[in-house]
Amino acid sequence: MAALSLADARLYEAAVALRATRRRIFTSVTLPGARYGLISATFVVFTMVITDFGAPKVIGGQFNVLATDVYKQVIGQQNFQMGAVVSTILLVPAALAFLVDRMARRRQVALLSIRAVPYQPQPHRAFDRAMLDYCAVISLLLLGMVAVSQYGALVKFFPYNLSFTLAHYDFDRKGGGGWSSYVNSIQLSLLTAVIGTAVVFAGAYLAEKGRGFRAGRAVFQFLAMLPMAVPGLVLGLAYIFFFNHPANPLNGLYRTMAILVINTVVHFYTVGHLTAVTALGQMDPEFETVAASLRQPFYKTFWRVTVPVCLPAILDIGIYLFVNAMTTVSAVVFLYGPKTELASVSVLNMDDTGEVASAAAMAMIIFYTNVVARALHAALARRLERRTQAWRRGAA
Repeated sequence: MAALSLADARLYEAAVALRATRRRIFTSVTLPGARYGLISATFVVFTMVITDFGAPKVIGGQFNVLATDVYKQVIGQQNFQMGAVVSTILLVPAALAFLVDRMARRRQVALLSIRAVPYQPQPHRAFDRAMLDYCAVISLLLLGMVAVSQYGALVKFFPYNLSFTLAHYDFDRKGGGGWSSYVNSIQLSLLTAVIGTAVVFAGAYLAEKGRGFRAGRAVFQFLAMLPMAVPGLVLGLAYIFFFNHPANPLNGLYRTMAILVINTVVHFYTVGHLTAVTALGQMDPEFETVAASLRQPFYKTFWRVTVPVCLPAILDIGIYLFVNAMTTVSAVVFLYGPKTELASVSVLNMDDTGEVASAAAMAMIIFYTNVVARALHAALARRLERRTQAWRRGAA
Protein backbone atom coordinates (compact mmCIF):
# COMPACT_ATOMS: atom_id res chain seq x y z
CA MET A 1 0.00 0.00 0.00
CA ALA A 2 2.80 2.44 0.86
CA ALA A 3 4.58 1.67 -2.38
CA LEU A 4 1.46 2.36 -4.42
CA SER A 5 0.49 5.54 -2.57
CA LEU A 6 3.89 7.16 -3.18
CA ALA A 7 3.93 6.61 -6.93
CA ASP A 8 4.66 9.68 -9.03
CA ALA A 9 1.53 11.04 -10.73
CA ARG A 10 3.60 12.32 -13.66
CA LEU A 11 4.29 8.74 -14.74
CA TYR A 12 0.58 8.02 -14.92
CA GLU A 13 -0.16 11.27 -16.70
CA ALA A 14 2.53 10.53 -19.29
CA ALA A 15 1.14 7.03 -19.84
CA VAL A 16 -2.38 8.39 -20.30
CA ALA A 17 -1.11 11.04 -22.71
CA LEU A 18 0.49 8.28 -24.78
CA ARG A 19 -2.93 6.56 -24.88
CA ALA A 20 -1.77 3.51 -22.96
CA THR A 21 -4.47 1.13 -21.80
CA ARG A 22 -5.23 0.64 -18.12
CA ARG A 23 -3.70 -2.83 -18.24
CA ARG A 24 -0.58 -1.44 -19.86
CA ILE A 25 -0.29 1.27 -17.20
CA PHE A 26 -0.74 -1.30 -14.45
CA THR A 27 1.93 -3.65 -15.80
CA SER A 28 4.39 -0.94 -16.89
CA VAL A 29 4.03 1.68 -14.14
CA THR A 30 2.23 0.36 -11.07
CA LEU A 31 3.75 -3.11 -10.72
CA PRO A 32 7.39 -2.03 -11.28
CA GLY A 33 6.96 0.72 -8.69
CA ALA A 34 5.46 -1.64 -6.13
CA ARG A 35 7.74 -4.58 -6.96
CA TYR A 36 10.00 -4.31 -3.92
CA GLY A 37 7.10 -4.02 -1.53
CA LEU A 38 5.32 -6.98 -3.13
CA ILE A 39 8.39 -9.19 -2.89
CA SER A 40 8.92 -8.27 0.74
CA ALA A 41 5.24 -8.86 1.55
CA THR A 42 5.32 -12.27 -0.16
CA PHE A 43 8.17 -13.52 1.98
CA VAL A 44 6.69 -11.98 5.12
CA VAL A 45 3.47 -13.95 4.59
CA PHE A 46 5.41 -17.12 3.76
CA THR A 47 7.55 -17.01 6.87
CA MET A 48 4.63 -16.04 9.11
CA VAL A 49 2.66 -19.07 7.97
CA ILE A 50 5.50 -21.56 8.22
CA THR A 51 6.39 -20.43 11.76
CA ASP A 52 2.85 -19.96 13.14
CA PHE A 53 2.07 -21.84 16.35
CA GLY A 54 -1.23 -20.66 17.81
CA ALA A 55 -3.66 -21.58 15.03
CA PRO A 56 -2.19 -25.04 14.29
CA LYS A 57 -2.21 -25.89 18.00
CA VAL A 58 -5.84 -24.91 18.57
CA ILE A 59 -7.54 -26.09 15.37
CA GLY A 60 -4.91 -28.21 13.61
CA GLY A 61 -5.82 -31.44 15.34
CA GLN A 62 -3.36 -34.19 14.45
CA PHE A 63 -2.00 -32.29 11.43
CA ASN A 64 1.63 -31.67 12.37
CA VAL A 65 3.59 -28.60 11.30
CA LEU A 66 7.16 -27.68 12.18
CA ALA A 67 6.24 -25.09 14.81
CA THR A 68 3.97 -27.41 16.76
CA ASP A 69 6.49 -30.23 16.36
CA VAL A 70 9.04 -28.10 18.21
CA TYR A 71 6.53 -27.68 21.03
CA LYS A 72 5.82 -31.41 21.19
CA GLN A 73 9.49 -32.38 21.12
CA VAL A 74 10.53 -29.93 23.83
CA ILE A 75 7.48 -29.81 26.10
CA GLY A 76 5.85 -33.16 25.43
CA GLN A 77 8.93 -35.39 25.14
CA GLN A 78 11.66 -33.22 26.70
CA ASN A 79 13.72 -33.89 23.56
CA PHE A 80 15.64 -30.62 23.35
CA GLN A 81 18.07 -31.94 20.74
CA MET A 82 15.34 -32.78 18.22
CA GLY A 83 13.57 -29.51 18.98
CA ALA A 84 16.80 -27.66 18.18
CA VAL A 85 17.13 -29.56 14.88
CA VAL A 86 13.59 -28.69 13.80
CA SER A 87 14.03 -25.05 14.80
CA THR A 88 17.22 -24.88 12.74
CA ILE A 89 15.29 -26.06 9.68
CA LEU A 90 12.92 -23.13 10.16
CA LEU A 91 15.85 -20.74 9.68
CA VAL A 92 16.12 -21.72 6.00
CA PRO A 93 13.22 -19.47 4.87
CA ALA A 94 14.94 -16.50 6.52
CA ALA A 95 18.10 -17.04 4.48
CA LEU A 96 16.06 -17.47 1.29
CA ALA A 97 14.02 -14.34 2.00
CA PHE A 98 17.19 -12.36 2.67
CA LEU A 99 18.80 -13.40 -0.63
CA VAL A 100 15.72 -12.54 -2.69
CA ASP A 101 15.32 -9.28 -0.78
CA ARG A 102 18.90 -8.27 -1.55
CA MET A 103 18.50 -9.12 -5.23
CA ALA A 104 15.36 -7.00 -5.46
CA ARG A 105 16.94 -4.05 -3.65
CA ARG A 106 19.79 -3.87 -6.15
CA ARG A 107 17.23 -3.07 -8.84
CA GLN A 108 15.04 -0.85 -6.68
CA VAL A 109 14.55 2.68 -7.98
CA ALA A 110 13.55 5.53 -5.69
CA LEU A 111 9.92 6.42 -6.30
CA LEU A 112 9.80 9.58 -4.24
CA SER A 113 12.08 12.24 -5.61
CA ILE A 114 12.21 15.94 -4.85
CA ARG A 115 10.12 16.60 -7.98
CA ALA A 116 7.63 13.79 -7.39
CA VAL A 117 3.88 14.41 -7.33
CA PRO A 118 1.84 11.83 -5.38
CA TYR A 119 -0.65 9.97 -7.55
CA GLN A 120 -4.34 10.51 -6.84
CA PRO A 121 -6.49 7.94 -8.71
CA GLN A 122 -9.65 9.16 -10.37
CA PRO A 123 -13.02 7.61 -9.41
CA HIS A 124 -14.25 4.76 -11.61
CA ARG A 125 -17.74 3.83 -10.48
CA ALA A 126 -18.05 0.32 -11.94
CA PHE A 127 -14.57 -0.82 -10.94
CA ASP A 128 -14.76 0.80 -7.51
CA ARG A 129 -18.12 -0.88 -6.84
CA ALA A 130 -16.75 -4.28 -7.86
CA MET A 131 -13.78 -3.89 -5.54
CA LEU A 132 -16.10 -2.74 -2.74
CA ASP A 133 -18.23 -5.86 -3.18
CA TYR A 134 -15.13 -8.05 -3.11
CA CYS A 135 -13.86 -6.44 0.09
CA ALA A 136 -17.34 -6.70 1.62
CA VAL A 137 -17.45 -10.47 1.02
CA ILE A 138 -14.03 -10.96 2.63
CA SER A 139 -15.04 -8.72 5.54
CA LEU A 140 -18.25 -10.68 6.14
CA LEU A 141 -16.32 -13.94 6.29
CA LEU A 142 -13.92 -12.50 8.85
CA LEU A 143 -16.69 -10.89 10.90
CA GLY A 144 -18.60 -14.18 10.83
CA MET A 145 -15.76 -15.96 12.61
CA VAL A 146 -15.55 -13.20 15.19
CA ALA A 147 -19.32 -13.26 15.71
CA VAL A 148 -19.27 -17.00 16.43
CA SER A 149 -16.58 -16.48 19.07
CA GLN A 150 -18.56 -13.66 20.67
CA TYR A 151 -21.74 -15.74 20.65
CA GLY A 152 -19.93 -18.64 22.32
CA ALA A 153 -18.72 -16.28 25.05
CA LEU A 154 -22.27 -15.12 25.86
CA VAL A 155 -24.12 -18.45 26.12
CA LYS A 156 -23.98 -20.77 29.11
CA PHE A 157 -22.87 -23.98 27.41
CA PHE A 158 -22.57 -24.04 23.64
CA PRO A 159 -24.30 -25.76 21.86
CA TYR A 160 -26.49 -27.38 24.55
CA ASN A 161 -27.60 -24.44 26.69
CA LEU A 162 -27.92 -21.30 24.56
CA SER A 163 -29.30 -18.99 27.24
CA PHE A 164 -27.27 -15.80 27.60
CA THR A 165 -24.98 -15.08 30.55
CA LEU A 166 -22.05 -12.86 31.50
CA ALA A 167 -20.56 -15.38 33.92
CA HIS A 168 -17.77 -16.24 31.50
CA TYR A 169 -16.37 -12.72 31.88
CA ASP A 170 -15.72 -13.25 35.59
CA PHE A 171 -12.10 -14.08 34.85
CA ASP A 172 -10.95 -13.83 38.46
CA ARG A 173 -12.86 -17.08 39.15
CA LYS A 174 -11.48 -18.90 36.14
CA GLY A 175 -8.31 -20.83 35.49
CA GLY A 176 -6.48 -17.96 33.81
CA GLY A 177 -4.75 -14.96 35.31
CA GLY A 178 -7.91 -12.91 35.83
CA TRP A 179 -8.36 -9.30 34.81
CA SER A 180 -4.81 -8.53 35.96
CA SER A 181 -3.54 -10.49 32.95
CA TYR A 182 -5.46 -8.10 30.70
CA VAL A 183 -3.86 -5.10 32.41
CA ASN A 184 -0.45 -6.70 31.91
CA SER A 185 -1.16 -7.12 28.21
CA ILE A 186 -2.08 -3.46 27.85
CA GLN A 187 1.15 -2.46 29.57
CA LEU A 188 3.20 -4.80 27.41
CA SER A 189 1.55 -3.55 24.20
CA LEU A 190 2.11 0.13 24.98
CA LEU A 191 5.75 -0.37 25.95
CA THR A 192 6.38 -2.55 22.89
CA ALA A 193 4.74 -0.05 20.54
CA VAL A 194 6.69 2.96 21.83
CA ILE A 195 10.09 1.38 22.41
CA GLY A 196 9.87 -1.03 19.48
CA THR A 197 8.91 1.63 16.94
CA ALA A 198 11.84 3.82 17.94
CA VAL A 199 14.30 0.92 17.81
CA VAL A 200 13.00 -0.48 14.53
CA PHE A 201 12.91 2.80 12.62
CA ALA A 202 16.28 3.95 13.92
CA GLY A 203 17.85 0.64 12.92
CA ALA A 204 16.26 0.75 9.47
CA TYR A 205 17.44 4.33 8.96
CA LEU A 206 21.04 3.49 9.83
CA ALA A 207 20.97 0.43 7.57
CA GLU A 208 19.29 2.16 4.64
CA LYS A 209 20.79 5.65 4.75
CA GLY A 210 24.22 4.86 6.18
CA ARG A 211 27.12 5.37 3.80
CA GLY A 212 29.92 3.46 5.51
CA PHE A 213 30.50 -0.05 6.80
CA ARG A 214 28.62 -1.73 3.96
CA ALA A 215 29.41 -5.26 5.14
CA GLY A 216 28.09 -4.47 8.61
CA ARG A 217 24.86 -3.09 7.18
CA ALA A 218 24.42 -6.26 5.11
CA VAL A 219 24.88 -8.40 8.22
CA PHE A 220 22.37 -6.25 10.08
CA GLN A 221 19.83 -6.67 7.27
CA PHE A 222 20.25 -10.43 7.50
CA LEU A 223 19.85 -10.43 11.29
CA ALA A 224 16.74 -8.24 10.95
CA MET A 225 15.19 -10.94 8.73
CA LEU A 226 15.86 -13.79 11.16
CA PRO A 227 13.11 -13.17 13.77
CA MET A 228 10.40 -13.73 11.17
CA ALA A 229 11.65 -17.26 10.49
CA VAL A 230 12.29 -18.17 14.14
CA PRO A 231 9.18 -19.55 15.88
CA GLY A 232 8.17 -17.83 19.06
CA LEU A 233 8.61 -21.10 20.91
CA VAL A 234 12.27 -21.20 19.94
CA LEU A 235 12.76 -17.58 21.00
CA GLY A 236 11.08 -18.27 24.31
CA LEU A 237 13.23 -21.31 25.00
CA ALA A 238 16.38 -19.43 24.03
CA TYR A 239 15.50 -16.63 26.44
CA ILE A 240 14.91 -19.17 29.22
CA PHE A 241 18.31 -20.81 28.74
CA PHE A 242 20.09 -17.45 28.54
CA PHE A 243 18.39 -15.30 31.17
CA ASN A 244 17.63 -18.06 33.68
CA HIS A 245 21.28 -19.03 34.14
CA PRO A 246 22.35 -18.08 37.69
CA ALA A 247 25.73 -16.77 36.52
CA ASN A 248 24.14 -14.38 34.01
CA PRO A 249 24.17 -10.78 35.33
CA LEU A 250 20.91 -10.24 33.43
CA ASN A 251 19.20 -12.99 35.42
CA GLY A 252 17.14 -10.36 37.23
CA LEU A 253 15.16 -9.70 34.03
CA TYR A 254 13.68 -13.20 34.03
CA ARG A 255 9.90 -13.26 34.58
CA THR A 256 9.67 -9.46 34.51
CA MET A 257 7.83 -7.13 32.16
CA ALA A 258 11.18 -5.99 30.74
CA ILE A 259 12.03 -9.42 29.32
CA LEU A 260 8.55 -9.67 27.81
CA VAL A 261 9.01 -6.32 26.05
CA ILE A 262 12.47 -7.27 24.76
CA ASN A 263 11.24 -10.64 23.53
CA THR A 264 8.16 -9.18 21.81
CA VAL A 265 10.14 -6.46 20.03
CA VAL A 266 12.62 -9.03 18.74
CA HIS A 267 9.86 -11.48 17.80
CA PHE A 268 8.04 -8.98 15.54
CA TYR A 269 11.06 -6.95 14.46
CA THR A 270 11.19 -8.13 10.84
CA VAL A 271 7.84 -6.80 9.59
CA GLY A 272 8.44 -3.37 11.12
CA HIS A 273 11.95 -3.32 9.67
CA LEU A 274 10.70 -4.17 6.18
CA THR A 275 8.01 -1.50 6.45
CA ALA A 276 10.55 1.13 7.48
CA VAL A 277 13.10 0.08 4.84
CA THR A 278 10.44 0.18 2.12
CA ALA A 279 9.41 3.71 3.14
CA LEU A 280 13.02 4.89 3.39
CA GLY A 281 13.96 3.24 0.10
CA GLN A 282 11.34 5.30 -1.71
CA MET A 283 13.02 8.55 -0.68
CA ASP A 284 15.42 10.05 -3.17
CA PRO A 285 19.04 10.19 -1.90
CA GLU A 286 19.05 13.82 -3.03
CA PHE A 287 17.43 14.75 0.27
CA GLU A 288 20.57 13.76 2.17
CA THR A 289 22.82 15.18 -0.55
CA VAL A 290 21.16 18.59 -0.41
CA ALA A 291 21.29 18.58 3.40
CA ALA A 292 24.99 17.73 3.32
CA SER A 293 25.68 20.50 0.80
CA LEU A 294 23.97 22.95 3.17
CA ARG A 295 26.13 21.60 6.02
CA GLN A 296 23.16 20.42 7.98
CA PRO A 297 23.80 17.63 10.51
CA PHE A 298 22.15 14.33 9.72
CA TYR A 299 19.92 14.42 12.79
CA LYS A 300 18.25 17.62 11.58
CA THR A 301 17.53 16.02 8.23
CA PHE A 302 16.24 12.98 10.09
CA TRP A 303 13.80 14.93 12.27
CA ARG A 304 12.72 17.58 9.75
CA VAL A 305 12.56 15.53 6.54
CA THR A 306 12.81 11.76 7.04
CA VAL A 307 10.45 11.36 9.99
CA PRO A 308 7.66 13.59 8.56
CA VAL A 309 7.84 11.91 5.15
CA CYS A 310 7.84 8.40 6.70
CA LEU A 311 5.30 9.22 9.43
CA PRO A 312 2.55 6.98 7.97
CA ALA A 313 4.96 4.03 7.99
CA ILE A 314 6.10 4.86 11.54
CA LEU A 315 2.51 4.86 12.78
CA ASP A 316 1.85 1.58 10.98
CA ILE A 317 4.84 0.03 12.74
CA GLY A 318 3.53 1.21 16.09
CA ILE A 319 0.04 -0.21 15.67
CA TYR A 320 1.47 -3.45 14.26
CA LEU A 321 3.62 -3.95 17.36
CA PHE A 322 0.73 -3.05 19.67
CA VAL A 323 -1.72 -5.48 18.10
CA ASN A 324 0.76 -8.35 17.97
CA ALA A 325 1.90 -7.75 21.55
CA MET A 326 -1.75 -8.10 22.62
CA THR A 327 -2.16 -11.40 20.79
CA THR A 328 1.26 -13.07 21.05
CA VAL A 329 1.45 -16.32 22.99
CA SER A 330 4.10 -18.63 21.54
CA ALA A 331 7.20 -16.83 22.89
CA VAL A 332 5.88 -15.30 26.12
CA VAL A 333 4.27 -18.54 27.28
CA PHE A 334 7.69 -19.57 28.68
CA LEU A 335 8.68 -16.17 30.07
CA TYR A 336 5.82 -14.79 32.14
CA GLY A 337 5.82 -14.87 35.92
CA PRO A 338 3.10 -14.96 38.58
CA LYS A 339 2.68 -11.18 38.32
CA THR A 340 3.18 -10.82 34.57
CA GLU A 341 0.75 -13.34 33.07
CA LEU A 342 -0.77 -11.99 29.86
CA ALA A 343 -4.30 -12.11 28.47
CA SER A 344 -3.25 -14.24 25.49
CA VAL A 345 -1.59 -16.76 27.81
CA SER A 346 -4.71 -16.71 29.97
CA VAL A 347 -6.76 -17.70 26.90
CA LEU A 348 -4.45 -20.65 26.32
CA ASN A 349 -4.59 -21.74 29.96
CA MET A 350 -8.40 -21.53 30.12
CA ASP A 351 -8.71 -23.49 26.87
CA ASP A 352 -6.41 -26.21 28.25
CA THR A 353 -8.56 -26.52 31.39
CA GLY A 354 -11.77 -26.87 29.36
CA GLU A 355 -13.13 -23.37 30.03
CA VAL A 356 -13.61 -22.70 26.32
CA ALA A 357 -16.32 -20.07 26.74
CA SER A 358 -14.20 -18.03 29.15
CA ALA A 359 -11.27 -18.36 26.78
CA ALA A 360 -13.49 -17.02 23.99
CA ALA A 361 -14.58 -14.15 26.24
CA MET A 362 -11.01 -13.14 26.99
CA ALA A 363 -10.14 -13.47 23.30
CA MET A 364 -12.97 -11.10 22.43
CA ILE A 365 -11.74 -8.60 25.02
CA ILE A 366 -8.36 -8.69 23.27
CA PHE A 367 -10.10 -8.26 19.91
CA TYR A 368 -12.11 -5.23 21.04
CA THR A 369 -9.01 -3.69 22.56
CA ASN A 370 -7.22 -3.98 19.23
CA VAL A 371 -10.22 -2.49 17.41
CA VAL A 372 -10.17 0.53 19.73
CA ALA A 373 -6.41 0.85 19.32
CA ARG A 374 -6.78 0.71 15.54
CA ALA A 375 -9.46 3.40 15.65
CA LEU A 376 -7.27 5.65 17.80
CA HIS A 377 -4.38 5.00 15.43
CA ALA A 378 -6.50 6.04 12.44
CA ALA A 379 -7.63 9.24 14.19
CA LEU A 380 -4.08 10.10 15.25
CA ALA A 381 -2.74 9.34 11.77
CA ARG A 382 -5.31 11.60 10.16
CA ARG A 383 -4.57 14.44 12.56
CA LEU A 384 -0.80 14.17 12.15
CA GLU A 385 -1.17 13.79 8.39
CA ARG A 386 -2.84 17.18 8.19
CA ARG A 387 0.14 18.73 9.94
CA THR A 388 3.03 16.84 8.32
CA GLN A 389 1.70 15.64 4.94
CA ALA A 390 0.18 18.86 3.61
CA TRP A 391 2.82 18.91 0.89
CA ARG A 392 1.21 15.82 -0.63
CA ARG A 393 -2.14 17.52 -1.08
CA GLY A 394 -0.50 20.69 -2.34
CA ALA A 395 1.60 18.79 -4.84
CA ALA A 396 -1.43 16.86 -6.04
